[in-house]
Amino acid sequence: MAKKNNNGSFCSFCGRSDKEVNMLISGLSADICDSCAEQAYQIIKESLDQKSKSAFGIDKNQLPDPKSIKEYLDGYIIGQDNAKRYLAVAVYNHYKRLLQGKDDDIEIEKSNIILVGPTGTGKTLLARTIAKLLHVPFAIVDATVLTEAGYVGEDIESILTRLLQASDYDVAAAERGIVFIDEIDKIARKGDNPSITRDVSGEGVQQGLLKLLEGSIVNVPPQGGRKHPDQKMIAVDTKNILFICGGAFDGIERKIAQRLNTMVVGYASSKNNARVDRENLLQYVAPQDLKSYGLIPEIIGRLPILTYLDALDRSALRRILTEPKNSIIRQYIKLFKMDNVTLTFDEDVYEYIVDKAIEYKLGARGLRSIVETIMMDAMFTIPSTKQEELHVTKEYAVTQLESSQLIRLKNSQ
Repeated sequence: MAKKNNNGSFCSFCGRSDKEVNMLISGLSADICDSCAEQAYQIIKESLDQKSKSAFGIDKNQLPDPKSIKEYLDGYIIGQDNAKRYLAVAVYNHYKRLLQGKDDDIEIEKSNIILVGPTGTGKTLLARTIAKLLHVPFAIVDATVLTEAGYVGEDIESILTRLLQASDYDVAAAERGIVFIDEIDKIARKGDNPSITRDVSGEGVQQGLLKLLEGSIVNVPPQGGRKHPDQKMIAVDTKNILFICGGAFDGIERKIAQRLNTMVVGYASSKNNARVDRENLLQYVAPQDLKSYGLIPEIIGRLPILTYLDALDRSALRRILTEPKNSIIRQYIKLFKMDNVTLTFDEDVYEYIVDKAIEYKLGARGLRSIVETIMMDAMFTIPSTKQEELHVTKEYAVTQLESSQLIRLKNSQ
């Protein structure tokens, strides 16, 4: 029972009456004043903060091992085993760095990673999927909007603004997060000569990224955008932030082919050339190819783990269409199910969609464009009817696609 005296109720913790405090909160069997409630909040907050210092409450036994991480990715992404292995190990080691004690003599350095692969192969999807598994703040940023100071665009520090937003502006949490920088190839140096002046994009942006990737204390504008002299800044230490970079690097195969040809000299040249798989030159990508493409050596040195994503062949595209947990077909079946409509497809419709995706050469993104075009009329009309079933045949798919703007765009190329 709540304790009462002649002066009314009083706090069960400090004993002060309701006249001596600003507010008294009543419970079923006890009362608490605002001062004690505030102290209790601080005690709980300090306890939670202490847990967060150990990788946000995760101990060594709870860490997902690399095989578990890869198995999780397999449920959503078809193929790309090489990239999954590298990414799983990088994330696992990042967790272990967070768990390392400060009194340890051997300090483990972070290993930032760069993913190279054609458009539509799953670089961004890999990053988004692994974010669901992580217990650290995760942010995806686009390198194309970054410019050097003095130009229209966003400052380099805006990358960390996204991470702060993902962690609800908890700086300690953000300093242990993971950032995926997409379209890193778009800031490659356009010419062969190093620039000694500022440029709108390219080498100047790469130089600005160096301090973030290496690890330093950076002043970040809380709301992003441009920094102003009178603006309040948040200091963020990037030493424990893992950076994953991705880019299509369109045309880098020519750089790889040139390097492989120049490396083979002498009597055994024809024998060594025969061992090179010219259908998939991307598997031979090396740091010097990134340098030839336009990344400065300092950036390459701060991205020590380099891996590639395979171009999607017909078999992979067919599996992507239906097999993953969030496959394109399952998404559309779910959309129609929300309108109480059962959606089904003939098997030859899948083959037709894959054939067209290969023609458009847009990778997995092409699959979604084609399915969206085929289903557009049905998605427009069916919600206003009482139709309960829709079965898509190849004839229906061909008719819908051939009458669309998408096929006209393809024919005009």
